[in-house]
Amino acid sequence: MRPTCCLAVVVMLAAAPIAQRRSGTLLVLNKTDAAMVMVDPASGTVTGSVSVGEGPHELVVSTDGRYAFASNYGGQTPGHTISMIDLAAKKELRRIDTSPLGRPHGLAFAGGKLYFTAEAARKIARYDPASDKIDWQFETGQNATHMIVVSKDLRTIVTSNIASDSLSIIEENGGTWRQTVVPVGKGPEALELSPDGKRVWTAHSRDGGVSAVDLASHTVVETFNIGTKRSNRLKFTADGRFIAISDDESGDLVVLDAATRKEVKRLPLGKSPEGILVPPDGSRVFVAVNGDNVVAAIDPRTWSVAARIQPGRGPDGMAWAR
Repeated sequence: MRPTCCLAVVVMLAAAPIAQRRSGTLLVLNKTDAAMVMVDPASGTVTGSVSVGEGPHELVVSTDGRYAFASNYGGQTPGHTISMIDLAAKKELRRIDTSPLGRPHGLAFAGGKLYFTAEAARKIARYDPASDKIDWQFETGQNATHMIVVSKDLRTIVTSNIASDSLSIIEENGGTWRQTVVPVGKGPEALELSPDGKRVWTAHSRDGGVSAVDLASHTVVETFNIGTKRSNRLKFTADGRFIAISDDESGDLVVLDAATRKEVKRLPLGKSPEGILVPPDGSRVFVAVNGDNVVAAIDPRTWSVAARIQPGRGPDGMAWAR
């Protein structure tokens, strides 16, 4: 499918301009259009569009900024590809076949390689762009292994397992990988490392809770309820002061003070807010409001919507390209 429009329409809702942000490009995956679009964050204009596979969900950019990767989750038929996109050329470089690893979803790029979850196979895997091969995989044995984060030293990988109500902490020691399964709340989906890398945070999609897990002890050190109906994504702001959580069912963005865990704001955004992106300079928090076909650009100084960008149909996963 192709996107139906070439230009984004931006409705400015506040005097605070987004043009003050450092140079960069907002990348947005449109699930309905099966396309990744490039957006000038200052003007909201779509500057490029690349077709990808069916039902793309998550997006990540390589460390050198040359490539983007989109997980093609699929529709009624499970997807089994990941699109590798040349950002300078604005074209799909290759469509990586992950078979038999179906339903690729969560993505992380680290150490020159792409890590991804494969929900249908109950596995995680690693793709090497240099050799164009999947060079490692690990079976979690958990149901709906969904999101993934990788530590800076590449020795710890964490996944959220929605249907098993658990997180998997997968660690390498002497060339051997071992898994610790940590039970959390109902339907853990969102996943994020704390700024210091010592804890992993998850928001539960089915009980309104948030859990923090200590990576050293493999234990849940904190759980609290924030009253969400279906938490989707959780992100720390660039300065680490706040935590933003999208509630797909209520249409709100819930903002917490990271130190006190107290609610700062519950901001109505529209129908089905999903993906959250915080660019490196932290001057905006972007939220993909999937059901309204917009991306809300939020000013974290006031936690108000500064602009609404229209990137296409069904926006979800986002990434930032320098």
